[in-house]
Amino acid sequence: MFVSTQKVNAMPAKTILIVDDSPTERLVLSELLVRNGYQVFTAENGEEGVEKTKEILPDLVIMDVVMPGINGYQATRTLTRDETTQHIPIILCTSKGQETDRIWGLRQGALDYLVKPVEARELLAKIAAL
Repeated sequence: MFVSTQKVNAMPAKTILIVDDSPTERLVLSELLVRNGYQVFTAENGEEGVEKTKEILPDLVIMDVVMPGINGYQATRTLTRDETTQHIPIILCTSKGQETDRIWGLRQGALDYLVKPVEARELLAKIAAL
């Protein structure tokens, strides 16, 4: 009998869309997630984030709040009220650390709220919990 020692990944790579206007934030989060087996797409602003979410239908969206044009709150509200995307969880990931900001973000439909700088273990744990 042949026994393979190759690790078999039973679950397909989960797709995550990172929406952030900072190239540095997009790169840091992308590298972290790719290293941990996720397929990553990025968008540079809220409007592009909404478009790509509808196009890709990722398993998760990580959304910045402070962006030019449509901000993360508006993009989250748009996605959670759209029939084609309302099932996709959104984690807001922002420098806005006030409790009122967090409450407002969750009211827009976000599943969770993280304040930058994000700790890798905390983010990965929240993603795994989904």
